[in-house]
Amino acid sequence: MNRVNDGEPVTLEDHPLGWHLQGLQQTASGYGRRLTTRYKVRHEGRLYRVYATCISNVASNWIMVNGVKLHIAGYQVL
Repeated sequence: MNRVNDGEPVTLEDHPLGWHLQGLQQTASGYGRRLTTRYKVRHEGRLYRVYATCISNVASNWIMVNGVKLHIAGYQVL
């Protein structure tokens, strides 16, 4: 599995979209395979939007870099 941080902590930066600020969610159920989060993470000198896959109350967070999905494990919100 490709990872952003190889087990090292990653700091997420808060960059909400307009609908995040309005308290809305992307899907009616809150579940989905590519949910846009309000966070970005710095990877190789660039900020990338963090996406989440949430199915059955379990979520994984990831970014897309050059068409490759990189998973994020162990993070803190800045």
